[in-house]
Amino acid sequence: MPESAYGPTNNCIGIGNVLRERGHRVVFAAERSWEGRLSDLGFVEDLVDLAPPPPADAPEQAAGQFWTDFIRDTSPEFRKPTIEQLTTFVQPTWQALIDGAMYCEPQLREIIARHQPDVVIEDNVNCFPALVTAGVPFVRMMSCNPLEVRGPDVAPVFSGYAADDRTGWDEFRAEYDRTHRPMWGAYNEWVQSCGAPALADLDFIHTSTHLNMYLYPGAVDYTDRRPLDATWQRLDSSVRTTDASFEVPDNLRGGEGALIYLSLGSLGSADVDLMKRLVEVLGRTRHRFIVSKGPLADTYDLPANMWGAQQVPQTNVLPLVDLVITHGGNNTTTECFHFGKPMIVLPLFWDQYDNAQRVHETGFGVRLPTYSFADDELTGAIEQLLADGALRARMDAIGADVRTRSGVVRAADLLEGVA
Repeated sequence: MPESAYGPTNNCIGIGNVLRERGHRVVFAAERSWEGRLSDLGFVEDLVDLAPPPPADAPEQAAGQFWTDFIRDTSPEFRKPTIEQLTTFVQPTWQALIDGAMYCEPQLREIIARHQPDVVIEDNVNCFPALVTAGVPFVRMMSCNPLEVRGPDVAPVFSGYAADDRTGWDEFRAEYDRTHRPMWGAYNEWVQSCGAPALADLDFIHTSTHLNMYLYPGAVDYTDRRPLDATWQRLDSSVRTTDASFEVPDNLRGGEGALIYLSLGSLGSADVDLMKRLVEVLGRTRHRFIVSKGPLADTYDLPANMWGAQQVPQTNVLPLVDLVITHGGNNTTTECFHFGKPMIVLPLFWDQYDNAQRVHETGFGVRLPTYSFADDELTGAIEQLLADGALRARMDAIGADVRTRSGVVRAADLLEGVA
């Protein structure tokens, strides 16, 4: 059961495809808007509603539409400091996730009863009691930044604060406690009323006693500051092989400058004003751009040095480009390491600030203020990273190493071991 967003779902697709190819039956209890998209890949769909379904005559929703709408409507909050977003974005997001879990709990119990799974895997940030009370091993998959597993020697999750400067850490944690404890307490009571164990303090999901997998490249992991026990296993990447093939479009072949990929993810790109500004600034450079335009692609145009579509097959685009401009979503971040691509990171929400800060402080890219960067900051960062031959060689070597340790194969091996 993945969260209803492209990152977690694509992660599960990559792992599930290896399991399917090995002859296992893989059932997706994804959110309803993914209907038809998973069965086309050979999976069994038994989908859930996270809220009352729309009227029968309502237009069909795009995959992950619930979160696309939510992010679009709350995007003004992304201009605030992360500590202020705890009240205006992070806590309401948790509440929306909790409401979805409560609504679909009866549906999940029916799905478990129908399929009698041998192993249950959840890639999400909050608990669904039916998944941990199924009477079979529950595996937690974490495809967000690993600061989600908190510790005294790592920066607070969602803060985007520096690892080597503890300024503000205590204040951020205190504000998180103040804004989240009442909601967490009510949720913890409901989780236990469903027969599931109590949640750890201020955690919204259980840690598995069998297997916890997390998605993050070793080159930027936090393990030296927050060791994890043997139930935790890292996947340096989790790159699916189900994306469509891709060739550089004719208008971008053999042109001047570097080939650069621009993507703010399926959710971040719903902020059309931000996408328009990026396109306008980048359109005045000598470089060529492949643009993932997002769910509102028809609402803006691209200049001559760009090609774009609502969605692009990212895992087949990344090997072709020289640089990536990204929101810092965890899947995109790990895929950039998988293919050895430096990044400019423009974080918007959730763990994207943590990924942006980690990429910046470890020297694998540049973090910029998403809504207040100056034009020459963005164009200067592009030229800086393209001219850094030592960084490009280092990332090439890291990418080659990551690819030899195929994360999707390792995950499938681990899941078979649990089964």
